Amino acid sequence: MVRFSFCGVELAALSAGALYWPAREALLVADLHLEKASWYARGGQMLPPYDSIATLTELAKLKDATQAREIWCLGDSFHDKEGCERLPAEARARLIALTGTTRWTWITGNHDAVLADHCGGDVVEDAEVDGLVLRHEADPREHRPELSGHFHPKLRLSLRGRNVARRCFVASGTKLILPAFGALTGGMDADDPVITKIVGRSAQALIAVENRLLRFPLAA
Repeated sequence: MVRFSFCGVELAALSAGALYWPAREALLVADLHLEKASWYARGGQMLPPYDSIATLTELAKLKDATQAREIWCLGDSFHDKEGCERLPAEARARLIALTGTTRWTWITGNHDAVLADHCGGDVVEDAEVDGLVLRHEADPREHRPELSGHFHPKLRLSLRGRNVARRCFVASGTKLILPAFGALTGGMDADDPVITKIVGRSAQALIAVENRLLRFPLAA
């Protein structure tokens, strides 16, 4: 957990791709895409059916490690609006245990704009919390400090002759985009024009490594 300041608010980046908000004792995650595998299976494309268990297990570990009292999911928490209905019994039990022991808020995204079943918690389109706007997709017209997801940013690096990709946060003066937290999510290059058009070329990719926060200018 590496603490940093965003628009005067102290946050902490976790290497797993989540944010911790110490003042609120809150965890923030984006793009869980629960039951992505079962959605593809309905169309005949078979993926390992363990994505929801893996994602919820990791989230439960972070909740226990941080002792978070709140959890905010910044959209696309399910891969489709019926995703919660398809959860296997074990995954459903884990999710209900999480929503039942925290102040849990689902922010809807483009994949789960209408949730038929959300297994507990409250559902909102967006929220303003202690001066920060929380929504799924960054709004280029928004001038208030904003946290969002949607783009699944990743940073491609060349390390010792090997090309690697690491999920990352993307931060500008007033926007902070979280990486995808889900086990079966892909990613978009952090310097993709779709992202930089919103955050600006002066934005940085942030990667939490042990007790350091590595910063990579996107214009580099």
